[in-house]
Amino acid sequence: MNNSFRFQTVPTLIVEFGAARRIGALLRERYPSHQRLALVTDGFLHKSGLLAPALADFEANGWGVTIIDNVIADPTEGVVLEAASIAAGADSEIVVGLGGGSSMDVAKLVAVLRASERQALTDMYGVNKIVGSRVPLIQVPTTAGTGSEVTAVSIVTVGESKKMGVVAPQLVADLAILDAELTLGLPAAATAATGIDAMVHAIEAYTSARLKNPLSDMLAMKALQLLDANLLRACRDGQDRRAREAMLLGATLAGQAFANAPVAAVHALAYPIGGIYHVPHGLSNALVLPHVMRFNAEVAAPLYAQLAGAILSDVSGSVEARAQMLIEHLERMIEATGIPKTLREVGIERSGLDRMAKDAMLQQRLLINNPKPMTEVDALEVYIAAF
Repeated sequence: MNNSFRFQTVPTLIVEFGAARRIGALLRERYPSHQRLALVTDGFLHKSGLLAPALADFEANGWGVTIIDNVIADPTEGVVLEAASIAAGADSEIVVGLGGGSSMDVAKLVAVLRASERQALTDMYGVNKIVGSRVPLIQVPTTAGTGSEVTAVSIVTVGESKKMGVVAPQLVADLAILDAELTLGLPAAATAATGIDAMVHAIEAYTSARLKNPLSDMLAMKALQLLDANLLRACRDGQDRRAREAMLLGATLAGQAFANAPVAAVHALAYPIGGIYHVPHGLSNALVLPHVMRFNAEVAAPLYAQLAGAILSDVSGSVEARAQMLIEHLERMIEATGIPKTLREVGIERSGLDRMAKDAMLQQRLLINNPKPMTEVDALEVYIAAF
């Protein structure tokens, strides 16, 4: 293994149950001379009342808040540009993303567009294409899944079904606030899909063919242990505070891991499922995870065996046998959560698989990280196995 590596993450993490109730004070301490902030979220969270304690504390600490709640799942260019335009109209000095991965992804781009209105969003797609800086950015996740609060990636849906990534160091937030209180009561299906998404981040970071390093390995392993031990508990009881805290921390650690040792074929094959059929991202990952792992096992078995040893109590036998135990354990866990297990269950027809395999090949940014090279024929075989 090459000893040189680069590791980058959010400079400050606040992990505190109930922290959102004093977010106005936390930001006032940090930004004493700023007045106006844009809060990027979604309409459901805004209406649900979940934001009320945070909004009350912003007001108590003299913040002028512009709420931008136009975010939808798989946000489009239109959503991003509208949010940026509202923030510009309000002359917002700080951007706070509060919500799931989509809200945090939009917040990242709003923070950049606020500072560098000369560069078009379309010129930012790809790796390290952002030329300007950004205004201060704070991220507050309400699901334990995407890890977007600590990554340098924002995913935008372009046209009908294509997903484009903006990847640049400017997208790393200044502060991430992990308040598990915001995740209490998240429905079981959403808990399962986002939790498995986080597990995929840990597994793919640990087996990444590029940029895998000792820090990302340590974070991925710890993340998988936390997520594996708490996912079913959090699904069974939405109010289980300890399980929720463990899930949120696990998702963030997995986010820090894959932000530095990038994800691979599971994500590449999940994107067409989300893009074409609008299946939520976490569920898309869960549908292909075991099948991609079986494909990779020929090369990745030693690493899968190490992960099996970290989360299973009775691991023995050859490297291949231990890798197989990990895959079967994950399949049983996905089944136990009750979320769909096959592509057909989410409304995908057999005739759509060829187009999906073709689309998956567009995700070379991700496929180059896969431990075993994957062709369009391979991708189609994985989809057929998942069908």
